[in-house]
Amino acid sequence: MHPSVSIVIRGFNRDGYIGRAIESVLAQTYQDFDLLVWDDGSTDKTAKVAIEYAKKDRRVRIAAYDHRGAVKSLKSALADTFGPYLCWVDSDDMLAPTALEETVAVLEGNPTVGMVYTDYQVIDASDRVTGYGKRCRIPYSKDRMLLDFMTFHFRLIRRSVFEQAGGIDESFLCAEDYDLCLRLAELTEVRRIPKPLYFYRIHADSVSQRMRIDQIHCARDAVSHALERRGLSDRFEIDLQIRGRFSLRRRKPNG
Repeated sequence: MHPSVSIVIRGFNRDGYIGRAIESVLAQTYQDFDLLVWDDGSTDKTAKVAIEYAKKDRRVRIAAYDHRGAVKSLKSALADTFGPYLCWVDSDDMLAPTALEETVAVLEGNPTVGMVYTDYQVIDASDRVTGYGKRCRIPYSKDRMLLDFMTFHFRLIRRSVFEQAGGIDESFLCAEDYDLCLRLAELTEVRRIPKPLYFYRIHADSVSQRMRIDQIHCARDAVSHALERRGLSDRFEIDLQIRGRFSLRRRKPNG
């Protein structure tokens, strides 16, 4: 019999952080889970770090493949899980100890709810909390999600609804979770737990920092698809504006 929750951590060259991500999963107060760590062709010690945890805990499985990219590797990893509830944790982020316990309770107690999400805190490279997540403070609304991705970042999803929605769309370069949540919102009831049960790390090598322009374009595509599904494309069009800022500062005197 499979555990109730299947968790995926996908990693690419994250040997400095993935150990803490794995430890945060193993420290959960809710223990009926299995963890699949998917190494996406790392060239550092990411796989080696994960293997050491797998040696100590039978709930940890390791999969190592050639580099496929974040979206394709996530889709493949989720297809290799079996629990009725599923979620994923980025390899440089962490879960709060009661994250599974509190989200599982919502799905177990509410059969009409297909996805539950939580608030999050932002942390830096040294695990120091630098702020409370802004997106999750936006009240949930299926319509408002066309403008604001408030179900960011930790979500526990009922597998049956995930499959009904079509799962991860690997045609997206990024923002695949936004696209998925837009589709889920059209099919099922969504609940929020107004507690920060996830730690979202921002650091110099974050994918979100390196792919910001790509994320904006992919988010636009996700919204465009949603407008079409909802029969709203004849009433609304997307006005995409990408704005950058720069500043001037005095040069330091030579010598």
